[in-house]
Amino acid sequence: MLARIWMLLATMMLTLFIITGCGSDKKETKTDKNESVSEEKQDETKEEKPKKDKTKTTAGEASDVSELIAYMEKETEGTAKVLYENKESQVHEMDGVSVSLDEYTVVELNDFHDDFSIPFNDETNGAVIIAKYTVTNELDKDVYYMPAFYLSFTGADKAYNNYRDLLPEEEQLDSKLPPSDDYVLKAGESVTGYYTYPFGETHFDKALDVSTVAVEVPAAEAVKGDFGNPIGKVGQFTLSLNAAGAEKVTANEAFYKDRVTTDDMGVKKMLKEKSNIGKSEKLGDVTVTLDGYQFTEFTPNEVEAPRFVDFKNGIVLLTVKFTLDNKGSDAIGLSSMTSKLTVNDGLQYMFDQGMLLNYSYDDLIDAGKSGEYLQIYTLDKEQYEKIWKDKPFELEIGPIRNQDATDISKGKRVNFEIK
Repeated sequence: MLARIWMLLATMMLTLFIITGCGSDKKETKTDKNESVSEEKQDETKEEKPKKDKTKTTAGEASDVSELIAYMEKETEGTAKVLYENKESQVHEMDGVSVSLDEYTVVELNDFHDDFSIPFNDETNGAVIIAKYTVTNELDKDVYYMPAFYLSFTGADKAYNNYRDLLPEEEQLDSKLPPSDDYVLKAGESVTGYYTYPFGETHFDKALDVSTVAVEVPAAEAVKGDFGNPIGKVGQFTLSLNAAGAEKVTANEAFYKDRVTTDDMGVKKMLKEKSNIGKSEKLGDVTVTLDGYQFTEFTPNEVEAPRFVDFKNGIVLLTVKFTLDNKGSDAIGLSSMTSKLTVNDGLQYMFDQGMLLNYSYDDLIDAGKSGEYLQIYTLDKEQYEKIWKDKPFELEIGPIRNQDATDISKGKRVNFEIK
């Protein structure tokens, strides 16, 4: 009897030992498996973690024009219809800072609520240009950029700017570069946002007649709150409003960017041109190189015609392109320079037409830099055809002047022959 009790106790102890051992093994296996999974997840996280990019884009998530148009319809209680769109990017570079017009859409907006009539010139039918801009700072320091992209066109009654009530606030560019942050654009940062330009029906019809509009691109600033320290120069984007405008923009690519071309003052027709001339003359510390010239027949549009009222026999424009290589210690003030054109074997002369160029007080070629310099002259078409065109033209340029119009080349001038 005692032996049977001892045998029963031994069996129970052996069973307990086996159960305990099995439980320990299972727990260990589970722990090992969890550790293995954890290590795999860490490895995956390491592999999938994206490389940190210096450039940060703060575009909104919607960024879809159709959604923005739907939002605009709902807000205004109007009816929208896309008239024209362009997805070809235009870029203005400014010494490490760039602005791009990524795309734009021309939208007809009709029968909207009277509450929105004021920016539409007190009308409740009209159109809206929705433009998408990106501002990028490629420098290793912060800059300051106020997004004031004013739009205009030949014969416009006013300058057009963003109207904030048509799109979600978080999608708008001026909400991403706000005055509350001093318009700061941090080093390596890229900001994308939208602009809306509203037109009442009457104003929009005028714009359609011209078929293109222009947007002025302001320069960036190096110092907070100080707009006297520009980075780069003011630029311009040209937007076509329809197929005719697109054809005009393409045609204008052939012409030098004097104000007649950039401001769409009329129609140019090429008569004669020459490029890659490469003739250079020294003018003090500046090397002046004649790059090329264009003779164009010019027909001003209705708005600009009064400017050219003295030309009864038609107009020919001569636009001349130079490169100025500035080895001096002063910046060259492009708006301060003048030139003279002599025609008809020296019997007649005329001065450049600075009002037909785009140079302002802040347009400079800094010391140690080189840059483009244009000159333009208006010629009587009849005299050009009958007398001048088969004779050499002599162009006198100088003296070189700084931003304050002070002569920095000791009164010296140089001459180039155009033939």
